[in-house]
Amino acid sequence: MRNPFSKTVILFAATIVILAGIAVAQAPVPAPASASSAVENPTYVTIEIETDVKKPAAEVWARVGKYCDIAEWLRLQCVISSGKDGELGAVRTLANGAIKEILVGKTPLSYSYTQPVAAGRPYNLYHGTMEARVVTATTSKIVYSLVWDNSMLADDSARDRDKTQRIGQFTTAIDNMRILAEGGTLPPAPARGGGGAGRGGAPGGAPPAGGRGQ
Repeated sequence: MRNPFSKTVILFAATIVILAGIAVAQAPVPAPASASSAVENPTYVTIEIETDVKKPAAEVWARVGKYCDIAEWLRLQCVISSGKDGELGAVRTLANGAIKEILVGKTPLSYSYTQPVAAGRPYNLYHGTMEARVVTATTSKIVYSLVWDNSMLADDSARDRDKTQRIGQFTTAIDNMRILAEGGTLPPAPARGGGGAGRGGAPGGAPPAGGRGQ
């Protein structure tokens, strides 16, 4: 004689198996993990460039210290695409949308900026700071400093070229700022090319060969 209790247990177990299979079939498939932008072994590089100005720091800053004044002294297109010029969190978009930079720190005579993490590119922590520094009541310095990770470049030769290019670009930039702050007129812009400002030549431009660079 069959045991009705055993039959009930078997039916219950079969039901559990069927329901579990349905639950598994209906479970959402997790999205594939995106590639991390983190760099495993970064190598941080710094540059600090300065020039003397025959004007008080406050006057220098009033002339060249607005967040989009970069359009004049680095000679590239700039628009404030988010926030207000000079306010924390403001975003300037450079070189016809090729570059975005976020204002992350400021004082009455300085500001610091960085660039957002970009999907699919290693993050190089690029930061820049521009400052008008008081020297005397009638003179000052413009100081521009940069820090970034160049570990993603192909080799030491590529890293040296990258640093040398940036030094040249920002030396020209602060020379232009000094001319403007002292009331002068900038000389004609050099022809744009491989080393000119713009995408690859602006602060945080396109990645050079071998990695993401600014």
